[in-house]
Parts: sequence; structure tokens; C-alpha cells
Amino acid sequence: MMDQPAIRELVEAVRDFLENRAMPELKGHTAFHARVAANALGIVARELELAGAATAQEKERLKTLLGCDGTVEDMNRELCRRIRSSDLSLDAPGLADHLERTTRDKIAIDQPTYSGFKQAQLRGV
Repeated sequence: MMDQPAIRELVEAVRDFLENRAMPELKGHTAFHARVAANALGIVARELELAGAATAQEKERLKTLLGCDGTVEDMNRELCRRIRSSDLSLDAPGLADHLERTTRDKIAIDQPTYSGFKQAQLRGV
């Protein structure tokens, strides 16, 4: 039986090919689209690496905030409903921390080079 490469390894190999072999040979619109594809593969690789733990932590924070359990999507809808109806305000214990951590985790996957994200990391936020 052959062991297969991990999905992350496959994604990184294709991204490496695009960035280091194909893109130097490309021009114009094709080079732009190759850059977009390489960036998308970077997001996929970070999603594979970070999303599981981030989602599990988000779910635990939501359970604590809301006092109930469910899918992350359902609990986020409930959180939004409570904020909209003023049943939960920003000064509620743990809410601001939850929002900041969730946002930071999402940026770490989507745009880890974002300057505000880097500054927050340096501040230890």
C-alpha cells in the first residue's frame, strides 16, 4: 500500500510550483491569475493547519457566552441575534475577548501579512 502525501503537502507543492517555476515565466493577465491562484492555495494551506483548533476554541467561547451548545454557525447566529436585540452588549463578560480572538484567528488564515494583525501579534493581543 502506498502512503499518499498529506493534503497540505500537495497544496504547498502546487503553490511552490506556481510561485517559483510558473510565475517567473508568465506575463500580464496570466501572471496575475497565477498570483491569485498561489494566494488562494496559501489560504487553503493555512485553513488546513489552523482552522480546526480555531473553530474548536470559538465553539467553546460561544458555549460559555451563550450558555448553550450547537454548531458554530447556529451559535454565531444566536450571538448576532442577542447583540442585535441588546440582550448582549459589548461589556458582557468575555464578549469583547471572543470577538477579538475570533477575528484574529480568521485573519491568521486569510491575511497573516495584514499590518494590523502583525501589530496585534507584537502587542501580544
